[in-house]
Amino acid sequence: MKRAVVFDLDGTLSDSIVSIAYCANRALEAFGLQPFAVDRYRYFVGDGAAELIRRTLQAQERDRTDLYDSVKTEYDKLFAVDCMYQVKPYRGIPELLEELKKRRVRVTVLSNKPHPNTCKVIHDLFGDDIFDVVQGQTPEIEKKPSPDGVYLIAEKLDIPVSDMLYVGDTNTDMQTGKNAGAFTVGVLWGFRDRAELEENHADAIIAHPLELLDLL
Repeated sequence: MKRAVVFDLDGTLSDSIVSIAYCANRALEAFGLQPFAVDRYRYFVGDGAAELIRRTLQAQERDRTDLYDSVKTEYDKLFAVDCMYQVKPYRGIPELLEELKKRRVRVTVLSNKPHPNTCKVIHDLFGDDIFDVVQGQTPEIEKKPSPDGVYLIAEKLDIPVSDMLYVGDTNTDMQTGKNAGAFTVGVLWGFRDRAELEENHADAIIAHPLELLDLL
């Protein structure tokens, strides 16, 4: 039986696409740039805020990455205030977490979202008593798909990576789990589709959170 689960946050635990689009679009509009429909953000996200903003600038009518520093600064300011705008857990996630705790499986989070924002989202959605480790992006840890965050979590739990499931919704997540040597589980309720998960060699793919229990 697996002893721990490492969850991605956005698109896996939290349905946060509206909040990301809300902040990014306002940052773009502050500089007279084109906003995007929420659905476009499913493919802008996944590799941290810096890459998110870079992708929105590259997707303008003409490339505006010359404005990267200004737009990123504005986005960070807005997101610090509104990172919880319309954010909610995906259906079935609270029940899954409750059952994992009953089974004494350690539950953790690894996100490319900045660490303070990651901690705020987890606190606001789930409280402080469920997750054993919450790790967001910091200057000291290379962002996903680097395995560094997984290794850090394994060290904190004193559990080998081979005893973990890595759960996420994007190519970056599958690559992260593979790079770390964990069993990777792709989820279909998040931002990307089955084809992307299969192309990135997910060991298993699930359509509902409680299906994860069959993989322990």
